[in-house]
Amino acid sequence: MVTKSSKRSAEAADQAGITALSKLAVAAYEDLERELKATIATLEAQARRFETAIDNISQGICFFDVAERLILCNRRYAEIYGISPGKLQAGMTLADIIEHRVAAGTSAMESEAYLAFARSINSSNGSTNWTAELNDGRTIQIIHQPMPDGGWIATHEDITELAASRVMVSERVSLQALIDWVPDYLWVKDTESRFVVVNKALATDHGRHDPSEMIGLSDFDLHAPELARQFRASEQALLRGGQPMIDKEEFIVDASGAGKWMSSTKVPLRNAENGVFGLVGIAHDITQRKLADDLRSGQAHILEMIATSAPLEEVLERLVRLIESQLSDIFGSVLLLDADGAHLRHGAAPSLAKDYTDAIDGIRIGPKVGSCGTAAYRREPVIVIDIVSDPLWEDFRDLVRPYGYRSCWSTPILSHTGVVLGVFAMYSKTVREPTKAESNLIDFTTRIAGIAIERKLAEDRIHFMANHDTLTGLPNRALLGDRLSQAILYAQRYGRWVSVVFIDLDNFKLVNDTLGHNAGDLLLKAVASRMVECVRATDTVVRLGGDEFVVVLFDQEPNAELVAETLQKIRAAVAEPVHLGKHHLRTTASIGVANYPDDGATADALLANADAAMYRAKELGRDNVQFYAPEFNSSGHERFLLQEELRNALARGEFTLLYQPQVDLRSGHVFAVEALIRWKHPSLGLISPIKFIPLAEETGLIVPIGDWVLHEACRQNKAWQDDGLPPMVVCVNVSARQFKESNLINRVVNALKDCDLEAKYLELELTESLIMQNVDMAVSTMNALQSLGVQISIDDFGTGYSSLSALKTFPVARLKIDKSFINDLVTDENDQAVASAVISLGQKLNLRVIAEGVETNDQVAFLRKNNCDEMQGYHFSKPVSAQGIAKLLNKEQGGHTSME
Repeated sequence: MVTKSSKRSAEAADQAGITALSKLAVAAYEDLERELKATIATLEAQARRFETAIDNISQGICFFDVAERLILCNRRYAEIYGISPGKLQAGMTLADIIEHRVAAGTSAMESEAYLAFARSINSSNGSTNWTAELNDGRTIQIIHQPMPDGGWIATHEDITELAASRVMVSERVSLQALIDWVPDYLWVKDTESRFVVVNKALATDHGRHDPSEMIGLSDFDLHAPELARQFRASEQALLRGGQPMIDKEEFIVDASGAGKWMSSTKVPLRNAENGVFGLVGIAHDITQRKLADDLRSGQAHILEMIATSAPLEEVLERLVRLIESQLSDIFGSVLLLDADGAHLRHGAAPSLAKDYTDAIDGIRIGPKVGSCGTAAYRREPVIVIDIVSDPLWEDFRDLVRPYGYRSCWSTPILSHTGVVLGVFAMYSKTVREPTKAESNLIDFTTRIAGIAIERKLAEDRIHFMANHDTLTGLPNRALLGDRLSQAILYAQRYGRWVSVVFIDLDNFKLVNDTLGHNAGDLLLKAVASRMVECVRATDTVVRLGGDEFVVVLFDQEPNAELVAETLQKIRAAVAEPVHLGKHHLRTTASIGVANYPDDGATADALLANADAAMYRAKELGRDNVQFYAPEFNSSGHERFLLQEELRNALARGEFTLLYQPQVDLRSGHVFAVEALIRWKHPSLGLISPIKFIPLAEETGLIVPIGDWVLHEACRQNKAWQDDGLPPMVVCVNVSARQFKESNLINRVVNALKDCDLEAKYLELELTESLIMQNVDMAVSTMNALQSLGVQISIDDFGTGYSSLSALKTFPVARLKIDKSFINDLVTDENDQAVASAVISLGQKLNLRVIAEGVETNDQVAFLRKNNCDEMQGYHFSKPVSAQGIAKLLNKEQGGHTSME
């Protein structure tokens, strides 16, 4: 039996166990709760991390269960479709989400259509990839992955930019093919001037086989640093300013080393915000156009140089450089034909080796003298393709070999008349013939060079003619002043003399008058040559004109005897006979000398004093030498003043005419008068023709003076007739200078017409020596005068050299026996013989003969005895005024004359 206390003890023990068990259970629950909370916290943390990770993925992600309910989606999914993230909650159906997308305008299609499309995708077992084009223009790529429980997970990625990039890549591939067809350079650069796009033309010329090889390069990888810096600076300025660069000419050197001119246009590239993010450029090769422009410009400049008389060396060098700039590896040369016509001289060769040009300078032309010498010899182009093998260069190969020239094409430079002036040559270091372009440039060069050389030769001739006498080739008055001034400066510096020698040939006019000007010219040339041979090379022989010469003896010792020796040498050389055909002429010279510094300190003073000394030599009988003395200037000064007064005498009306009667020896009647000029000077009184007529002839004033005499004589003769005096002939002397005037006939016609005088009342007196200068011209002129009705007589007959055969051709009416044969007619048998012969000759030729200078009865008796027709002289009347003639004729009409 269990006791009551045992029972209570057992109950107490059970209660304690329950309590302990309860405590244990509570502890275990608490532990489990703690573990559960920790697990939940861990899971919640993991979920948060998972959500954070999903929300930070760039793609949109969504999870759906088998019932098409949303389990989870990230923020990007909502953003892609333009739905507020708060509106997408777990448990929403796919249909609900599509409605939100339709509302946001981001659905690819209508709701039902999209649901049907999505369910067809879900029914497949494998992963599916497709793109959806949204209504807003974006492209979404969707990757669908089914889950084992029937649900699915899908990623949504906005690939709009990627699609555009792919299109761009595709288009770029097509664009590259397109721009590679463009022959011009075409490129795109970024803001750092690096190439982004390059076409094939640009890549090839810069040594790249594929345009892609240039991507990322800059101009510093292609060009010399200086040129690259220029390109970068201009492009950076363009990128900063945003202004395009249009058609800028730029020079580059390509990978082959060839220089090219490009016309470049560069335009900034702008994005949607108008910001500049690069530039696009295109460049066109204008090298040929540039060369053509340079050629035209060069041609114009060279022609301008020629027109402005630039030195020939500069013109030719500019010409050769112009041609070389147009071609590659060509060396030009111009050689000039020497004055002897047999040698070639250096003209221009700026790029040829100097040693070579020096070696060929002066080379003689010939049939086998390289290219240039042969071309000048043949007067035709010579093209040598290979100098090494061509026989024309056989004698010159060693000369040219060191310089590497292998071909040479030479063309003669011709004048407009076909005369060889020089040779233009092109050298090349390759074996070849000229191209068509090179041949065209050769033609152009030779024409321009010909113009330049001809112009220079013409200028040289003009300069020589301006400073030299055309007949003798001696320096003329223009050069005399310069030479004499230099001589004086030298003498001042070194204490030396300068001798100025004035030389005038004696009686030179007689040579011209008797043998003609051709003979006179030959005499002058002979005398000039002799004078040059008598002096040193440093001295100067000058022809002033006519028969006047000046010799400047340079750097003389202060010794008059030494100067005199040179002068006597000149005098003797001048006096040597000159052989002119059948004639042997001997002339002499009157020589005057003035020495610096004693006889003058200036060129003008020395010339004037030497001239005065020369006139003194003439006064002393000619053919002698006179050193200057101060007293010579008085007579020279008088002559100079007289010459100046003569220039104004005609304008001031200082001339007058006297008339000397001519009488018929048989009847004693006056039938003509000779007009004789006198000069009534207002202060010097009456001046004899012997003093002023030679001056008038020297200065040329004899022509206007003679014209005045002709008009005045005709006027006076008509006035006598109008006063009722019997008609008679007026005789007027014609000088050699007047007779040569081309308008002499017109002058005579005008004088007769102005005075209303019949031509038969005018007689012109010509000297025998005058008409013998040029017989054909004289006969032609006399025939023309005779056809007018004017009578012609030969004055001073017997003093000249006319032949009977010539005399027969002259249309003359009278011969006048010169006064020199009348003076001693009574006592000199020779004069009697001459006078008788002239009278007899006149009768045989049916010419009337008049004797001038008749003063005595004995002379008249001789003339009558020998049947002379007429006379003139003091025996009948001195020259008298027009009023005196009127009185004489009135008296004669009354039956009284001095012949009775």
